[in-house]
Amino acid sequence: MTGEDRLRVPVGDDAERWTTRGRLRKVLFVVHNVTSATRLLDVLPLFDDDTRLQLLATCTGSSPFLAGVPELMAAAGLPVLPWEQAKATPVDLAISASYGGELPLLRGKLAILSHGVGYNKRLATPDTGHRTPDTGHGARGASAAAVMPAVSRGSAPDPERGYAACPQSPDGLESAGRGSANPARPAFEDARRRRNGAAPGNAPAPTPVFGLAPDWLLHDGRPIADATVLSHPEQLERLRAACPEAVPTAVLAGDPCFDRILDALPYRERFRRALGVAVGQRLIVVNSTWSPGSLFGDGGGDLLPSLLPRLAAELPADEYRVATVLHPNIWHGHGPGQVRAWLDRARRAGLVLVPPLEGWRQALIAADCVLGDHGSVTYYAAAIGTPVLLGAFPDAALDPDSPVAALGRAAPRLRPYDGLRAQLDHVVDRHEPGRYREFAAQVSSDPGGSARLLRRVFYELIGIPEPTDRPALLDRLPLPAFEPATRTAPVRVLTRLLGADPPEIAVVRHAEGTYEPESDDDFGWDAHTTVHEDTRDAGRLGIADVIVRYGCADDPRVGPPEAWTEEVLARHPGCALAVYVTGVDRCAVRVRGGGVVWLSAAAGSDGRPDLCDPAVYASALHAWLASGKSLAEVAASGVTVVTGGVRHGVRVRD
Repeated sequence: MTGEDRLRVPVGDDAERWTTRGRLRKVLFVVHNVTSATRLLDVLPLFDDDTRLQLLATCTGSSPFLAGVPELMAAAGLPVLPWEQAKATPVDLAISASYGGELPLLRGKLAILSHGVGYNKRLATPDTGHRTPDTGHGARGASAAAVMPAVSRGSAPDPERGYAACPQSPDGLESAGRGSANPARPAFEDARRRRNGAAPGNAPAPTPVFGLAPDWLLHDGRPIADATVLSHPEQLERLRAACPEAVPTAVLAGDPCFDRILDALPYRERFRRALGVAVGQRLIVVNSTWSPGSLFGDGGGDLLPSLLPRLAAELPADEYRVATVLHPNIWHGHGPGQVRAWLDRARRAGLVLVPPLEGWRQALIAADCVLGDHGSVTYYAAAIGTPVLLGAFPDAALDPDSPVAALGRAAPRLRPYDGLRAQLDHVVDRHEPGRYREFAAQVSSDPGGSARLLRRVFYELIGIPEPTDRPALLDRLPLPAFEPATRTAPVRVLTRLLGADPPEIAVVRHAEGTYEPESDDDFGWDAHTTVHEDTRDAGRLGIADVIVRYGCADDPRVGPPEAWTEEVLARHPGCALAVYVTGVDRCAVRVRGGGVVWLSAAAGSDGRPDLCDPAVYASALHAWLASGKSLAEVAASGVTVVTGGVRHGVRVRD
């Protein structure tokens, strides 16, 4: 590092000359990568309004996943110390959510949090050749948080050096759930044998569990952290079996991420509406952690590239909404642009790609089913009572005594070559609300209480009294921006006239144009194709029966709906209807040879607008006219449009 790289304010060799407030205790947030930073952002509000503290941030630079970290740290708005300066700067407390980097060289008390739902994964035995001798800068003295007196600390191995070899189970993705074994199964004697390098029978000793094994917790036989923060007693029991030397540093303090989820559960319907989930729709969240054995990985069958287009093809667009939540290490390991490119076809078919930092918890709360793997997100889903279906689950990569491994034994597994809709519906329809109650009980030692417990630990380590004039509070989950489904891929539309007096029409849409109904009740359906004007394949506009656009009625670029619809029908002589969707529940439609009519859905009993895509109403009108009926007939009484089991009352006016 050069002199220009070092921070001069609010810390530095001559910082006292430049600071406005200099008599402050210093708290350093140690960022490993974007994933660990999300847990640090969870606890950041615990220090709000305390003018006795100066918060700082640094990045160890030790993770392979460094992309996105500078932007995240800039958004947090804290002074950022280069890592070399951070190691040399005395602080009162350093907080990390990972064991990566030269944490022992930090000059202050150290608290380490989990950045997921506890400690579950086995990682390949790390290279310890880069351990750094103690420099004598470690913190001294005992805290009141039941932590061990500070000791010399060595450099911890990088936790992301790699997963242990984790082949799929013999029955692979097609295995059924293997029974509901007790998720708290301790097997302490086996754990002690593994810790000592032994294993039952002639089996080789398994690789250590990240965050619970001496490889990460100790240097020269002594703990690295002053406070090893655990979220549940089951982790303490496994810690005692795997690394008893670290037990005196253990602190039970709940799970702040889970607490934020619990706090937001009453707002589930708002989150669903934010994602454009209409009444009667089911939201399927496809979730993947990182690593080759994950659902998104290519080490266990490479399932997801074929799964997402099949979801679009097999799930009726107006009865299901599909969103994807991917681990930040996927986003920033391969690049956000690459991820979006990989999922382009699915996105054009209506997939919601949830950003890696904010929004995934809200999507989890809104979900009707999570199709996931062995990551924390899937476990959180089960813990709040959401049905889960495991699309990938590398059993060998997990501690068999961990709750996540127990979920893998209890939850149903996807049969990738069978029909997806039937499996998803079965999981949702047959789900019992208390099925995963035992897993919920193992997320947190004190549900809803992590803010209070963590603030107490932090302030005891800092060595000053907690604020007494305000409670410890976490940030509440924000309401995401409204994101209705946008499909620029051609849509295959099936319609059937259910009644003529009054008009009633069933509509089924699929965002893959080759789909046809496969049930015994597939007679009497007519088909047409709807194409978005901005479709990538402009040649499809020439064969479209209905062309649709979404936008504001006063958009000066395309003109008002009356002008745009006339222009479209003139440009595409094979098109029967031009549809301009101007709101969440209304659209303007021009019939060839006629004028513009407006279709709008009746509001629900609560006054909220119907979130069904208004293009559905236009397809129903097209079916009505194609059957030889007149516009005047439907204009007089309106029309009832049926999608799945939901009936939408639609008004027709000039």
